[in-house]
Amino acid sequence: MSDKATIVVHSGDIDKISSALIIGNGALAMGMEASLYFTFWGLLRLKKDGLDKGPLSKMNMFGLGKMMIKSRMKKNNVASLRRMITDFKELGGKIIACEMTMEIMGVKASDLDQELIDDYGAVGTYIQEARDSAITLFI
Repeated sequence: MSDKATIVVHSGDIDKISSALIIGNGALAMGMEASLYFTFWGLLRLKKDGLDKGPLSKMNMFGLGKMMIKSRMKKNNVASLRRMITDFKELGGKIIACEMTMEIMGVKASDLDQELIDDYGAVGTYIQEARDSAITLFI
């Protein structure tokens, strides 16, 4: 088993995407490899201009909760999702888009932000990533 973290990003909620990126960046900063496998609602955040489109998982309050959390994050110098995903990629993190989800949800590769994606794969791709990982998470 290698010194690697693999995270399934199932949720498209902005706070959960933030958590996945914070953990992924933390793993990379500690010298580990890291991969994020985006599936279902998480995959939708990889659409062009889709990174910030998700709701807040709790207390969204018709978008007011999301605005409040974003404001508090900015006030506390928490990086934006775009900055976190850019950092993740620059540190050598790998982003995988789930092909099965693309088929189910009618998402084409051309719908996705190609700058973010390193690979496309199905469950076998995830299993291989997880098999080689010391840490696996489902967010």
